[in-house]
Amino acid sequence: MSTVKQLLDGKGHGAFVVAPGASVFEAIRLMEKHGVGALLVMEGEKLAGIISERDYARKIILKGKASKETPVRDIMTRRVIYISDEETVENCMALMTQKRIRHLPVLKEGRVDGVISIGDVVKAMISEKDLIIDQLARYISTG
Repeated sequence: MSTVKQLLDGKGHGAFVVAPGASVFEAIRLMEKHGVGALLVMEGEKLAGIISERDYARKIILKGKASKETPVRDIMTRRVIYISDEETVENCMALMTQKRIRHLPVLKEGRVDGVISIGDVVKAMISEKDLIIDQLARYISTG
């Protein structure tokens, strides 16, 4: 079973962030620029929350608010579910499915070490299964 550390070592340990005082419009623009569906909301080195496209759709569009005048802090998710880099990818899939979330910040010694998405987890699990299938096929063909 692969770990979150192995996943981050392959994809990178960075995270795209935004300040709580930035406008929601700026956050959406950053998501589009970087091709991501969520940003970590950081106050200095501290993880203050997370803002996603889902937050934007439900808390701005559906409520008729203005994204240029609304600060990120007003719509961000404050109770962030996070994991350590020692967690298995399989456990991340279970957590993301159970909590209905698509992004998990990775904290190491209390600091943000990266973010994994549901897409990253699915890709890692498929890759792991493909490797096992290949190894079994080789074993069968040599036996």
